Amino acid sequence: MIKLINITKSFQNGKTIVLQDINLQIQKGEFVAIIGQSGSGKSTLMNILGCLDTPSSGKYLLDNKDISKFDLDGLSNLRLKKFGFIFQRYNLLNSNDAKTNVALPGIYAGIGKKSRFDRAKKLLNMLGMLDKADSMPNQLSGGQQQRVSIARALMNGGEILLCDEPTGALDSKSGLNVMEILKELHKLGRTIIVVTHDPNIASWANRTIEIKDGKIISDTTKNDEIYAFKDDKTTLENGFSNIKDRLSEAFSMSLEAIKAHKLRSFLTMLGIIIGITSVICVVALAKGSQEKILSDINSMGTNTINLFPGKGFGDPNAAKNKNFTLEDAVMLSKLDFIEYATPIAQTSGLLMYKNQSANSNLRSGSENSLKTTGVKIVQGRDFVKSDIDNYASVVIIDLNVKQTFFANENPVGKVILFDKKPFTIIGVGKRDEGAFGGENLTIYVPYSTTISKITGDYNLRSILLKLKDGVNSQLAESTISQILRVRRGGDDFHMRNSDSIMQTAKSATDTMSLLISGIALISLMVGGIGVMNIMLVSVIERTKEIGIRMAIGAKGSDIMIQFLIESVLLCAFGGLIGVSLAYGIGFIFNLIVSKFNMIFSLGSVFIAFGISTLIGIIFGYMPAKNASKLNPIDALLRE
Repeated sequence: MIKLINITKSFQNGKTIVLQDINLQIQKGEFVAIIGQSGSGKSTLMNILGCLDTPSSGKYLLDNKDISKFDLDGLSNLRLKKFGFIFQRYNLLNSNDAKTNVALPGIYAGIGKKSRFDRAKKLLNMLGMLDKADSMPNQLSGGQQQRVSIARALMNGGEILLCDEPTGALDSKSGLNVMEILKELHKLGRTIIVVTHDPNIASWANRTIEIKDGKIISDTTKNDEIYAFKDDKTTLENGFSNIKDRLSEAFSMSLEAIKAHKLRSFLTMLGIIIGITSVICVVALAKGSQEKILSDINSMGTNTINLFPGKGFGDPNAAKNKNFTLEDAVMLSKLDFIEYATPIAQTSGLLMYKNQSANSNLRSGSENSLKTTGVKIVQGRDFVKSDIDNYASVVIIDLNVKQTFFANENPVGKVILFDKKPFTIIGVGKRDEGAFGGENLTIYVPYSTTISKITGDYNLRSILLKLKDGVNSQLAESTISQILRVRRGGDDFHMRNSDSIMQTAKSATDTMSLLISGIALISLMVGGIGVMNIMLVSVIERTKEIGIRMAIGAKGSDIMIQFLIESVLLCAFGGLIGVSLAYGIGFIFNLIVSKFNMIFSLGSVFIAFGISTLIGIIFGYMPAKNASKLNPIDALLRE
């Protein structure tokens, strides 16, 4: 079954030789004791036999297969299906109860959950430990822990049992009990290899091999009792169920590791929490401010174009340029893509009602034009066409005028004086919140009335054009510009396109949002580095656990997935907390601030959460990779 040919094991580039030219054969069903003093090389020999370590030179044949040809996963499969390890210090996982410790190799072997726990209880019952199945290792005596360790070694069959000083940490009575169990297992056909320095323990074996200074000095056989081995392993699950069980176990172990270090886990997540909260809040603030800005621009006029004399705002020669005329407005209103054209005239003067007076602004208007400039009629009516055509002396006041002059009465129908000219109030208008206008007193009069009865100036300083729905504002602006250039004989005017302003504002807020989000993402990266550092520490802290799992058959991929899941969970939990915190901040912000709201979008939440998970994968990969590459024997020996 086992054949060693000229096996040598050395360290420090051959300076220290632990095993030298070992030649050994072990038959199926033998009970072999390897005896020697500390430092003789017996434990190293056992580790090579169990595929936990590899020789420096020589050949190891197991069932006539050259072990040197096996890759890391192949060696893991051998440890999983062929060997069972019984350690001096038991090497049970403290976070698992007895039955879970016993069942653990079954996960890596692909045994279904119910089947492996049924088998674990059966093995514990066989060893007189069924009543301790739910006990944690620290609740068991040394002898009881060793029996749990033996049950674990038998989980996947344990055709070859490798026992490293199995009674070394036990009292004489418990040690005797363990040896009796091993003797019974030998009679069931298992090949038993015990490493010990105690001749009394070696006397239980049928064959004793003595080793000294890395060489076999004697090999004696008392009898050749060999028993046939009956494989009683449980049926394996199919590929999908096996993968599901492995992932489920890795998930559970990751949760246990996080719960075991709650404060450290929270501090690790803090960078992710801050980053996620920042990203979501910044996007929500940008979205809310953008909506506010666009709303304010809408209040100036939606899908509108304002015409002004001069080459641009601030043009010092604008006053010298020719003003627009009513004929210009009439001509423009007849264009197919123009819904209406409203001449704009404005002035200021003294507003009087009874014995009260106050300075106010007057703005001209036409039917439907007030709502275009962000004024909503809240009482009375809007202008109608007959008001414009008949130069009606009617006025619409704003809420500031109503509060000043008509705080306790209905103003509609009342007559108010502007520059000593009487006007009948037909309505009350309210400007959109945030729209330009402030706290000034403002009244609205038909533009025809303003021109004919108040200013007497038929030259217009501005014309408001309302485009029809669906009209491309840029194309309309270009067409109007060409027409006016011909009509006025020059390029002495400029336009304010509400859509262009909106696009500019949107572009500016998007750029600012992107910039601040980039800064917030940097904090996520810093958080990710923190996760990587903690995971590297976690790998170091749990090196022995990794060694135990590898010894019982876990592959490098199993170890890697476990630590990768732990990293992703840390970032995912941090992401969830960050999302919740962001929404909490948004809720409080929206309660306190009335000017504009933080507007959250599911898109930003999903993106932020996805980024946090991705960071868990990216920054968790290196620690997980390091864990998966650990040498099993080095990991087992790490305290």
